[in-house]
Amino acid sequence: MSAKTLTIAQQKGGSGKTTVAANLAVCFLQQGFSVAILDTDPQGSLGRWFMTRRTVMEDPGLAFSTASAWGVSYEADKLRASHDIVIIDTPPKADADLRPALREADLIVVPVAASQVDLWATEGVLELADRARRPSLLVLNRARTGTRLTSQMSDALRELETPTADTVLANRVLYAEALGEGYGVAERARTGPAALEIESLAAEILKVLQD
Repeated sequence: MSAKTLTIAQQKGGSGKTTVAANLAVCFLQQGFSVAILDTDPQGSLGRWFMTRRTVMEDPGLAFSTASAWGVSYEADKLRASHDIVIIDTPPKADADLRPALREADLIVVPVAASQVDLWATEGVLELADRARRPSLLVLNRARTGTRLTSQMSDALRELETPTADTVLANRVLYAEALGEGYGVAERARTGPAALEIESLAAEILKVLQD
C-alpha cells in the first residue's frame, strides 16, 4: 500500500478528533505500519499528547510535525515520503484553515459525538469534503451503549449520503485517561473493549483505503 493520509475533521469542538487521531495512530503502529501525525490545530492537543508520550517512553514510535494552513501540503508531503500512514488533526471549524488538510486526505474521518448539535455541525465539514472531492467516513463517537439517543444518532447518520462506520466508539473514561498519559487505549488495555473498538475502526479504514 502506498502512503495514505487520514484527515480527522469536525466543525464542532469536543467531538473527540484528537482522541480518535491519537488512538488510530497507536493502533496502526502496533499493526506494523510506520505512522506520522500532523497537528494543524492551534490548540495543539495532539502535539501535547505526543510530547507527553516522549516523556513516558524511550521511543514514542511516531513521527510528529505541526503546520498552519498554508504549510499543510508541504509537511504532509515530507511525512508521506517516509511513512505508511499520515494522520492530520485539524481545527474545530469549517473554513479556509481546514481546506488544505482536506485536500491532502485519502480519507476524511469525521467523528460525530452522540448529540443532535454535533450532527448539525457535521454538515459544514461534509460540504467542504465534497468540494475537495475527497471521500469521508462518519464515526459515531462518545456514544452511550444501549441508549435511545445512540440508536437515534446511528439511524440519523445512516440517512446521510456519506458512509458511516459500523464501529461505534463508546463513551469510556479510559480514552481520556490514556490520552492524558501519552498512550493509546490499546497500550493501556490491549484486549479491552476500547482497544477492540479502535482496532475495528482501523480495519474499516484500511479496507476503504485499499479499495
